[in-house]
Amino acid sequence: MQGQIVKIISNLFTIKAGNKLYDCHARGKLRLNNQPPLVGDYCVFNVADKYILELLPRKNYLNRPAIANVDLAIIVTSLKAPDLVLNLLDKQLTIIMANKIEPVICFTKKDLLIRKETKRIKKITSYYQQLGIKVLFNTNCSQLKKLIKNKIVVLTGQTGAGKSSLVNTLDKSLTIRTNEISKALNRGKHTTTHVELYPINHGYIADTPGFSAIDAQHLSAEEIKATFIEFNKYQCPYQNCQHLAEPNCAVKEAVIAQKILASRYENYCKMIKE
Repeated sequence: MQGQIVKIISNLFTIKAGNKLYDCHARGKLRLNNQPPLVGDYCVFNVADKYILELLPRKNYLNRPAIANVDLAIIVTSLKAPDLVLNLLDKQLTIIMANKIEPVICFTKKDLLIRKETKRIKKITSYYQQLGIKVLFNTNCSQLKKLIKNKIVVLTGQTGAGKSSLVNTLDKSLTIRTNEISKALNRGKHTTTHVELYPINHGYIADTPGFSAIDAQHLSAEEIKATFIEFNKYQCPYQNCQHLAEPNCAVKEAVIAQKILASRYENYCKMIKE
């Protein structure tokens, strides 16, 4: 029988086939082939033995959070408590875009900002929107529900950004556990400990464990550069310019002229150097 993995807790895989759920284990050969099953995977399983026999081809997957066959990734990003970290946001955008997944930025905790901070956020929001990336706030529930419809959507973002709270808001019948922010560390306390797909508005949304650090070291320099789509507007005198130490680089000149957001360029350089 074929189905889709909708939840993984330890070594137990919950598979949805039709309107039924089956709890199964994975054959050892899947792990030996370095192909551990992920939430979102379509698979062939034996109903009687309750074992996953084969994973069907994936269209994409993410390592962190570990999920496959994603249509949309909503990057839940706190503006305050924990504070906005643009380096983390840009890394997530790079990893998501490099895996051919559509990104959406969802800012949370806008109500905690003072007027000066709100002005800065408007500038940042406008910049990402100009790149063609959808930017919403967690209060835009109707728009978020429309995005989710008929899709597999993953929520990703820093611990304490409000991912579980957002899922609870989108579907009042869900009561995913949330927790307070650690004031000493300025970050959230982990409450989600596994990946699970929740049915919402004829689609699925995955709440995932949060994190405070992420790297893009598995990507090549060219893959990273390709995700900074605003660089394509500028023609450098050198073919395959990396926009780092090259003289007369048009991208660096655009940063000085404030045509490219300084934080975007700085985060690009950090990722390349890593």
